[in-house]
Amino acid sequence: MKLPQTESNTRQLKVARQIQKDLSEIFRNRGMAVYGGAMISVVHVRISPDLSVAHSWISVFPSEKAVEVLKLVQEHTKAIRGELGHRVGKQLRIVPELVFFLDDSLDYAEHIEELLKT
Repeated sequence: MKLPQTESNTRQLKVARQIQKDLSEIFRNRGMAVYGGAMISVVHVRISPDLSVAHSWISVFPSEKAVEVLKLVQEHTKAIRGELGHRVGKQLRIVPELVFFLDDSLDYAEHIEELLKT
């Protein structure tokens, strides 16, 4: 059963999409060298109803560096949030706290594909 779209749900979705876009640009602008030659893409962002916390799932290529890169991103969260604040400061009253997670759906799909081959 799908919940009806309320005004707050719509706002959450719009803000989450904007944060996903801005985070992607921030990682792209910082370059791969900052993260040990790994490419980071922001797969999904979910924001709390009060817009104060943004949970962000990132995908790292090559996936062997994923844990190492996640640690680097988590160490730089404060600086990333500052850059995000410059981008969304005019649209949002509060820049949300950022929490990063690894998205391993590609690795999982690869694993399933390998299992199906045998």
